[in-house]
Amino acid sequence: MNRLARLATTALLTLSAAASAAAGTALPPHWVASWQASPQPVWGADFLFPTGIPAALNDQTFRQTARISLGGPRLRVRLSNAYGTAPLRIGAASVAGSAGAVPVALTFDGQPGTLIAPGAERVSDPLPLPTRDLQAVQVDVYVPGSTPLQTFHWDGRQTSAIAPGNQTTRATLGDSTTTTARLFLTGIDVEAPAAARTVVVIGDSITDGATASLDRDQRWTDHLAARLAPQGIAVVNAGISGGRLLRDGMGDSALARFQRDVLAQPGVASVVVLVGINDISWPGTAFARDQPRPTLAQLQAGYGALIAQAHAQGVRVIGATLTPFAGALPGTPLDDYYHADKDALRHQLNAWLREGAPFDDVIDLDAALRDPADPARLAAAFDSGDHLHPGDAGNRAMAEAVDLAVFGE
Repeated sequence: MNRLARLATTALLTLSAAASAAAGTALPPHWVASWQASPQPVWGADFLFPTGIPAALNDQTFRQTARISLGGPRLRVRLSNAYGTAPLRIGAASVAGSAGAVPVALTFDGQPGTLIAPGAERVSDPLPLPTRDLQAVQVDVYVPGSTPLQTFHWDGRQTSAIAPGNQTTRATLGDSTTTTARLFLTGIDVEAPAAARTVVVIGDSITDGATASLDRDQRWTDHLAARLAPQGIAVVNAGISGGRLLRDGMGDSALARFQRDVLAQPGVASVVVLVGINDISWPGTAFARDQPRPTLAQLQAGYGALIAQAHAQGVRVIGATLTPFAGALPGTPLDDYYHADKDALRHQLNAWLREGAPFDDVIDLDAALRDPADPARLAAAFDSGDHLHPGDAGNRAMAEAVDLAVFGE
């Protein structure tokens, strides 16, 4: 669908809404994705990074906090067994409107628990729990039996807790341990007015928030959500640390998970694509010692495939330039992540993104974060210190660099 066709579709929808209003029939509310954590397969003990979770839970409750984008009168949660090899039994689940509040039980087809088949997800029954924009809610999931952990979200940037027994009805957990990974919960939807819609941001660790301050909602998508909430637009984060466009990394490739993590999200109207730096920089490192680096043409084809999928569903696609990374990850096993040849490919890709890519619009995050005196590097004020990931100030600068008009009227 080209720009003219999308404008025509928008005009028709506007006229239809106006006609409905003139006829005195209000458009009904609908479900929109308001929070997301993309699932990943749990890796083995021989991987470069530890998982941060036990191999299994047994008669235990997992409690986590999630800040939604848009609030509403009702919500529902999505639980995932995406990479499980056996059915996942959920004994009970609940939601609390804030930390320390008494949780409210969730149901699944009217029952307190559910069984999720391997490779599947389960959506709870709607829960009449009013929430406001940018509210942090608490979700508990209890697994009654021995439950191997095969699906997770590694870098939650939020402290979660594991406690013995079924504590889903308790305001305060007893005898708990903590982790910053996420389990089971992959989405929260809210019931919102007909005009509300969702922007999904798909990316890697820069979007996942790898160096954002823990427990403070400082990812760049969190700042973007705060800007868009007054317009009735939710922002959900489909970033996976170590994610790549063309190949699997620390999760499925963006190409492989685009339908699940973007196009299947309720209310999705736009997607921001910020991925590719790991495609360029992983080859030759400890992550992918013998893999060849992709060509510019291969990266362009990958982006083109995402655009085609999105446009086929009427979803607007906004590209984002790749940010500077000279000197990345010093003193780590990945201190060879940067190379001048890799940066040359990044510059070629960014030039195409700015000038010739078939995106509906482009956000120039490279220009927003680079050091004017040394454009291959992040500006010191925006650098987390590892020369790859922006810190909190950098994340805010990324969100503020977005012209909100790219998301349409």
